[in-house]
Amino acid sequence: MAKVIVTQVKSSIGSTKRQKATLEALGLKKLNKPKEHEATPQIIGMVNKMRYLLSVEEVK
Repeated sequence: MAKVIVTQVKSSIGSTKRQKATLEALGLKKLNKPKEHEATPQIIGMVNKMRYLLSVEEVK
């Protein structure tokens, strides 16, 4: 499977509990700390929901 590197670039202040739980499920705890994931449908769905806070890069 392909891999993606997800980085939180904007603060989650003002987000709902559900949105913060999604960020935590992605393993993002601090700004500008990248996390690598397999590009499964579940991960892609979470990234799409939080796209306005994240930066996503595809690893080859």
